Amino acid sequence: MHLILTGATGLVGSGVLDAMLAMKEVTKISILSRRPVKMAEDAQDPRVKVIIHPDFETYDPTVLSQLQGATGCVWALGISQTKVNKEEYIKITKTYALEAAKAFRTLPPPNQPFHFVYVSGTGATTQPGFFASLFARVKGETELELAELRRGTPLFRTSSVRPAFIDYAQHDAIKKYLPPRPTYEKLFQPFGPVFRAAMPGLCSPTEQLGRFLTEMAMGRYEDRLVGGNGVQMVGEMPILENTAFRRLSGLSS
Repeated sequence: MHLILTGATGLVGSGVLDAMLAMKEVTKISILSRRPVKMAEDAQDPRVKVIIHPDFETYDPTVLSQLQGATGCVWALGISQTKVNKEEYIKITKTYALEAAKAFRTLPPPNQPFHFVYVSGTGATTQPGFFASLFARVKGETELELAELRRGTPLFRTSSVRPAFIDYAQHDAIKKYLPPRPTYEKLFQPFGPVFRAAMPGLCSPTEQLGRFLTEMAMGRYEDRLVGGNGVQMVGEMPILENTAFRRLSGLSS
């Protein structure tokens, strides 16, 4: 099985890459990245190919030919709304994902589904109010447009997962590859055990999240995504809140 990954140098993407490397069923891993991916280099795994891709708004035949035959993608590329201006945030969060999704519809073999898994976040909404944050609004808009793509191309199975507090504390395999963490995270770290014990439902451990997102891209949960606690359906596209991820991955009952 050939899977695509973006955002492999980030927190969620590192967890996904670790999961993909551990799964023998994944026979090819194509990473789209603007720069080299140290974790992929260190793995020295012949299944992994890093495709340096400077412009995530366009996919020329050279790039698409390297992705041909893929049947799934975890779109973990993203950035905090506090690090860029509004226009740049919309481009990275929404435009990049939608342009990729449109291009990837041509990749799978005939009559075979393609699973495009968009990493959103808790707080995103498809029905924003006046005071909705830029993050909530743009993530929700992206989800709605991905749902429309699925409606127009039924074999292109888009879905979205909204993790909450991304917790890498017990995921030693990825720690040395993570970018420097923001100050507020460092200040919060001593309270991590208390937070996990008091509010486990708000935690998204990277090891389990990475495995879950990978399995979503493999189509393993397709029959379990309609309805259920924490699953919102927009047409045929499921949007999973953190509660649904935890329930389906066995972290919560």
